[in-house]
Amino acid sequence: MKDYIEERAMNIANYIIENNATVRQTAKEFGISKSTVHKDVTERLTQINPSLAAEARKVLDVNKSERHIRGGLATREKYLHQHMC
Repeated sequence: MKDYIEERAMNIANYIIENNATVRQTAKEFGISKSTVHKDVTERLTQINPSLAAEARKVLDVNKSERHIRGGLATREKYLHQHMC
């Protein structure tokens, strides 16, 4: 694996852990696709640094379990703003 890919995977994991970030937020921050973020954390990082990969995975699992709630809140906000205008 290329050095820059390993470094990117480490940086992505640290960003996710420090900021409690979602895959989408991380992809936007690094200017890469959501698929790349997912692949870096789940596949590449487990070969490089398994403990860091496990920590990042915990954050992503929590975010995944809460995403339906965030989506509902976003929809609620959308309709509240429409009625106010």
